[in-house]
Amino acid sequence: MKFTDGYWLMRPGVTARYAAEVAEVRTDTHRMTLYAPVKHVRDRGDTLNSPLLTVECWSPAEGVIGVRTTHHAGSGAHGPEFGLPGAEPHAGKVRRDGDVVELVSGGLALRVDTARPWRLEFTAGREVLTSVGDRGTGFVTDADGRHHMLAQLSLGVGELVYGLGERFTPFVKNGQSVDIWQADGGTSSEQAYKNIPFHLTNRGYGVFVNHPGKVSYEVGSESVGQVQFSVEDQTLEYFVVLGPTPKQVLERYTALTGRPALPPAWALGLWLTTSFTTDYDEVTVNRFVDGMAARGIPLSVFHFDCFWMRGYQWSDFTWDADTFPDPVGMLARLKERGLRVSAWINPYIAQKSALFEEGMREGHLVRRRDGSVWQWDLWQPGMALVDFTSPAARDWYTDKLRTLLHMGVDCFKTDFGERVPTDVVWHDGSDPERMHNYYTHLYNQAVFDLLRAERGEGEALLFARSATAGGQRYPVHWGGDCESHFNAMAESLRGGLSLGLSGFGFWSHDIGGFEGTPTPTVFKRWVQFGLLSSHSRLHGSKSYRVPWDYGEEAVDVTRAFTLLKHRLAPYLHRAAQQAHTTGVPVMRAMVLEFPEDPAAATLDRQYLLGDDLLVAPVFTEDGTVDYYVPEGTWTNVLTGHQVTGPRWVRERHGFDTLPLLARPDSVLPLAADDRHPVSAWANGVELRVHAFADGAERTVVVPRPEGPGESARFHVRRTGDRLRVTTDSPHPWQLRVGGPEGIPYAVPAGTGETEVPYPL
Repeated sequence: MKFTDGYWLMRPGVTARYAAEVAEVRTDTHRMTLYAPVKHVRDRGDTLNSPLLTVECWSPAEGVIGVRTTHHAGSGAHGPEFGLPGAEPHAGKVRRDGDVVELVSGGLALRVDTARPWRLEFTAGREVLTSVGDRGTGFVTDADGRHHMLAQLSLGVGELVYGLGERFTPFVKNGQSVDIWQADGGTSSEQAYKNIPFHLTNRGYGVFVNHPGKVSYEVGSESVGQVQFSVEDQTLEYFVVLGPTPKQVLERYTALTGRPALPPAWALGLWLTTSFTTDYDEVTVNRFVDGMAARGIPLSVFHFDCFWMRGYQWSDFTWDADTFPDPVGMLARLKERGLRVSAWINPYIAQKSALFEEGMREGHLVRRRDGSVWQWDLWQPGMALVDFTSPAARDWYTDKLRTLLHMGVDCFKTDFGERVPTDVVWHDGSDPERMHNYYTHLYNQAVFDLLRAERGEGEALLFARSATAGGQRYPVHWGGDCESHFNAMAESLRGGLSLGLSGFGFWSHDIGGFEGTPTPTVFKRWVQFGLLSSHSRLHGSKSYRVPWDYGEEAVDVTRAFTLLKHRLAPYLHRAAQQAHTTGVPVMRAMVLEFPEDPAAATLDRQYLLGDDLLVAPVFTEDGTVDYYVPEGTWTNVLTGHQVTGPRWVRERHGFDTLPLLARPDSVLPLAADDRHPVSAWANGVELRVHAFADGAERTVVVPRPEGPGESARFHVRRTGDRLRVTTDSPHPWQLRVGGPEGIPYAVPAGTGETEVPYPL
């Protein structure tokens, strides 16, 4: 929200008060509290008739410093609050030298000179990362009498801001006004399904605003050299998170707010859905499944979208008997074919559903202040909302889902959760404004916890649309309702990369687009992109996404890239393990991997998939693609063609290829079995060595398909014209240098050390 009218004036009706100096500082070993008047105090009279801000500073974790500014404290705490599972008491230490007081945590320090006008400096060593100046701490009353707390942190010359959730606006957020407020707004507007009050910059730090309600950002858009964030409240709390690299920022942030669970490896395969408003029944489902099998396209998950339930009755969790007269038998038959099953749900209860009366009677639905059930007619006629702040309502809702799990459903697409009213009363007394964003967290948590309890650790999986801070703990999230053209495909990627820089490890999207019907060209290019994402799902609205509807070449492309993803499964599952243990996403913006390369700072049409694969999707009709190659010699995994950077490259690709480049000095583990996403990955694994320099060495882990851990470890080192590989694997394996045309070298089982000429 903008409050000023240029540099000197305020907007009509706006009154602002900013911390001017430190009147008093109180310290103990681990925290300091600053008392800041909003004007300079010259004598005792200046202490009267004027606000005094309380600014508390502490460290909730090493390398993280928190600042909480309060105007009036009498309103007390009102939930909900973001969980901070990684918070540690006493992580920081206060030291004082005369007028200067510092709070130090890890390599991060907050420095305040109490003898000078108000200024907070966040430093790493001798470098000031960011600072809070004379208009950086305060409160504003607007023309409607609403009270806002605000903070401003400085931006340096050339400093760029990223994150703030899955945003489809420009990738670099400088110059944007952003409201952290859940909305069902598609992928082509400033609204977002996943709003995260966390940003990081290319200066080596991030900032998390610990407020679950609406947070209004001005990112160099009101004051060009500042990031301002404000909340309509009496208290504002934020954490500055040290890197110095972007990866380290994410590691610290996700250590504090929670790391993603590890999805099951079977979810890496191809998902196919009925699509939304299409006509379908078991005959249609079988036609799809049979069609994929007949065309040699392995399918891992089949998803039933909304109309598996009867119209007007979502969600009652009852199969439409006219369409699916034998759901238990149908699910069993799909399981016999090796498929997992996903079912669409949402947290809304339509009035026609039998569950509406039950939920109203039992008090499980959100109510208005007059005690009536909150309802409206958007989405579902007479729709009500499950109150997940009530333990009884949570159990009631998840019991309905448990019945579906016992039928044979494996996971759920937790759709919606954004259109949450603020004129209601919650069971636990939560503040309605703060609950608007936080509701999705309770919704996804309830479903994920059920899946974890019923299916076991490592088997729980969602396909969720909405999220807020901490929601990364319940993967996977997908990009929502995009259109079916190249612009929407690029919007989706931009949003996914932004979400990855907001602490989310896994992300997917609707291959082919959701609204409308893609052209065959768009479909084939989106298939390439989708099968080189962390999770891959074919889905549409009014048209099917079976590849033969888009021509025989689309079938070939879908088959080839599905088989490729299966071969990449050990590599991708290792990247998933990294996301689970470090918070670094599987799909990584280039700035995350190459923060020292200025050319990488703004790239949003390419990404790193895991540590070693650069992916540049094609967004043009004629197959032309422009992409940037960082320093070194990169090898196209599909063609063997090498490109040396740093430089920009323009290429034209047919539908069988795209820029999929292996990093210099990388060793890519490829599964022998390309028919399934889960196999004995270490048995027969191919190690593909790319542009290995003399003296280079890499350790490659082939993970266990079931959960965390590893099946085998290989250490590869080049010395002169010799390549030496040592391993603990008891299985046979292969070595190949360069692209797919390289000569394979087979190594028998039980060979602990192998030496071969380089190149082969």
